[in-house]
Amino acid sequence: MAQNTFHGAHYLADGFRMLTQKGIKRYVLIPLVINLILLTTALILLISQVSSWSQWIEQTIANWGAWEWLGTALAWLMWPVVILGGILFVFFFFAMLANWIAAPFNGLLAEAVENKLHADAGYEEKVLPDQGFWALVKDIPRLFGREWTKLKYYIPRALLCLLIFFVPLLGALIFPIIWFIFNAWMMSVQYVDYPMDNHKVPFPEMLKALQQRRGGTFGFGAMVMLMTMIPFINLLVMPAAVCGATKMWYEHYRQDMLGSSALANRS
Repeated sequence: MAQNTFHGAHYLADGFRMLTQKGIKRYVLIPLVINLILLTTALILLISQVSSWSQWIEQTIANWGAWEWLGTALAWLMWPVVILGGILFVFFFFAMLANWIAAPFNGLLAEAVENKLHADAGYEEKVLPDQGFWALVKDIPRLFGREWTKLKYYIPRALLCLLIFFVPLLGALIFPIIWFIFNAWMMSVQYVDYPMDNHKVPFPEMLKALQQRRGGTFGFGAMVMLMTMIPFINLLVMPAAVCGATKMWYEHYRQDMLGSSALANRS
């Protein structure tokens, strides 16, 4: 597979611009509603937990005894770190849940985007045939199976990251950084997988392709993570990320991956 370098961050902005385009916007509504419900729930949960986190830090300081002054100083450092870590954890968890529920509709959205990009490039035939409702229903078990594969990839690595949080002092400071980097990678895995799966690209081959273009992969995922943490904007992130990731697939992965006869036969 030919390697090339690119900056992936701008593809999320491209995805936002595509949301209202003809032939695409009707596929945006259901993922948008799912995202709205779950991220609103995440925001309510975060607000309700802030006081609990504050009490935990105060109790920790009180247990320092004569060293309480040092605990107070560390608390000023830990408080924003704990808040940031909590935001990253809660929002990403609910974003993953939203992607599970919306997986069939995100696949349709990725299909519509790729067909439009192909038409805009001057081709008359569609890259992928339009799926009917019953074809989508029949494909749901396979789609959820693919989401389960991603979850099995995610869980052990996420647990390893979480263990870092329990390293005294240093863990609380570096955990948000490591968690952000890991989940930025996972955001790219999550969203680029939709157009890849539409072409039946096996999950290990999809991971290999992303690893060969780490810069673009991480740039896209990092931008998705940042936008997920911004209220109101984050409501549109999921469908925009599907659109942006599909465009990234079309411009940087599709030709190489579907060029081999094995993958071409699978698609």
